[in-house]
Amino acid sequence: IDYGPYGWLENFDQGWTPNTTDIQHKRYRYGNQPSIALWNLTQLGNAIVPLIGETKPLEDILDKYQKDYLTKYYEQIAAKIGLYDIDDGFKKLAVELEEILEESEMDMTLFYRNLNKFNSSEPTDFVELLKDSSYVEDFSPFEIKWIEWLKEYARRIVSENMESEERLASMNLQNPKYVLRNYMAQLAIDDADKGDYGLVEELYEMLKNPYDEQPEMVKWFAKRPDWAKNRVGCSMLSCSS
Repeated sequence: IDYGPYGWLENFDQGWTPNTTDIQHKRYRYGNQPSIALWNLTQLGNAIVPLIGETKPLEDILDKYQKDYLTKYYEQIAAKIGLYDIDDGFKKLAVELEEILEESEMDMTLFYRNLNKFNSSEPTDFVELLKDSSYVEDFSPFEIKWIEWLKEYARRIVSENMESEERLASMNLQNPKYVLRNYMAQLAIDDADKGDYGLVEELYEMLKNPYDEQPEMVKWFAKRPDWAKNRVGCSMLSCSS
């Protein structure tokens, strides 16, 4: 069992890895997690074959993992965006969402949490909020694609006819408002090195209830600041960090 650096995604990026030792081949990049988990499970299976004397049960388990993972993945995405009917149309919507999140460099935490503000009767109004949650300098090339996605999303919301309050409450339980971004941890570390543990305590209290609104903590519900994009300790870490 190995342990390496981890971090919350800022802008949605399938190729992102938080580990400096993984930067060349990106073996453990975000988008490779399902297959690398399967690889690790396969190696575990190889190690215990001598104990059970046959491979078929282990092969069945690995096959089931792949099927179950995809099922659970779509269930999770559906819960995050407040839908429940997982048909082929939904799967297409989910794939398109990942594509446009990555293309427009959307802040993952802000997007999913702010989706509770989406009004299915006025889908284009949500675009302004998307602009503020993106890390791209010019958002205009992505507006049309987002509007088309939001219109289809709105159509599915209406067709599923779930009570609005129930849907939003369910979404808020799936999408944290506050996460410990690397730059936040680094700021706390910097202060602690000077003997000031005030920020450590503040973040600790905030993260006790990451799904709650906590208006007094709203300053932490924001994109990663520009200064932290490439700063050591805020972007990537080594295994010895």
